[in-house]
Amino acid sequence: MINGDLCHELLLKNITPKLSFDEKKDNETRRKEIKEKFISLTGLDKITENATDPKFEVIFKEDKGNYFLTRFEFSSEVGERVPCYLLTPKTKGNGKETKKFPVAITLQGHVSGFHNSVGVAKYPADFDGGLERRSMALQAVENGYVALAIEQRGMGERKPTLKKRGADVNCRFASFVAISMGRTLIGERVWDVSKAIDMLSNFPECDTDKIIITGNSGGGTTSYYAACFDERIKICAPSCAFCPYKSSVLDILHCECNQIPQAINYFEMQDLSELICPRELIIIAGEKDDIFPIEGVKEGYKTVEKIYGHYNAGNNCRLKITPREHRWCTEIVWKAIGEAVKKLWV
Repeated sequence: MINGDLCHELLLKNITPKLSFDEKKDNETRRKEIKEKFISLTGLDKITENATDPKFEVIFKEDKGNYFLTRFEFSSEVGERVPCYLLTPKTKGNGKETKKFPVAITLQGHVSGFHNSVGVAKYPADFDGGLERRSMALQAVENGYVALAIEQRGMGERKPTLKKRGADVNCRFASFVAISMGRTLIGERVWDVSKAIDMLSNFPECDTDKIIITGNSGGGTTSYYAACFDERIKICAPSCAFCPYKSSVLDILHCECNQIPQAINYFEMQDLSELICPRELIIIAGEKDDIFPIEGVKEGYKTVEKIYGHYNAGNNCRLKITPREHRWCTEIVWKAIGEAVKKLWV
């Protein structure tokens, strides 16, 4: 009997990641090793070497009634321009200084672009799933945060042109090119998030000591890895993205942008939560999610609990299971984030 999966399945079954969480190992040594390997495998070391002057520019600012919508752009690398929207709640302040708000970074997954996050529909598919699916940044403003929406690499306005073969592959081509150069698209996205946080210093209404990151699917994946890389992110709430590799991206067909080559030889996704700990981590998962299976999520979360418990931070991690499939659940996400905000800053 021919089984085209069997070889890989047997190999994966027998792999024990070299940097799996081990409470017997010195904390600082273990953190240093896993951070260095994470940076190396995602290509963040190579990406850092290509950094450039950001050439920050505000494109426009519009009054939207109860908030201001600002579009700005900056360069995160040589040849890489990053478009962003900043949504700022209106306030009178005290007349002497601008009131500051916590910042919620909102990241779209595999949709047509980050215009969805500010409630704009450009294409027929944008209407699928209704306003909830399209308006993460608007929801953040409604909940009292400055919202930062970032167009992720390979998506929307940053989609590869692929003049020779058409452009209907979204971020797949960009993933292949990045991997061929020892980079990853997820590493590039993480870098853009970190550089976007740098740009917040241009906006006095942003409290850069209070940064939240969230997103669904591919946006949740970037949220998780960005918090692993940038410690300025104090609350991380990935939705429909967290799951052991062996239960998700190495078992079910996903976009290549999820892949970190050779990662399974060194760590599982849950092991990386040590790079976020003891900061707030809220894992949001769909009970009916067919590409990040809930049983895998629960199994991986056991390791997260073990890691946070080891650092006496058990109250700083939570698993929220929605009754839905692979879908953003507005009320559940923002309620969970709000609880963490009150604990930390209110």
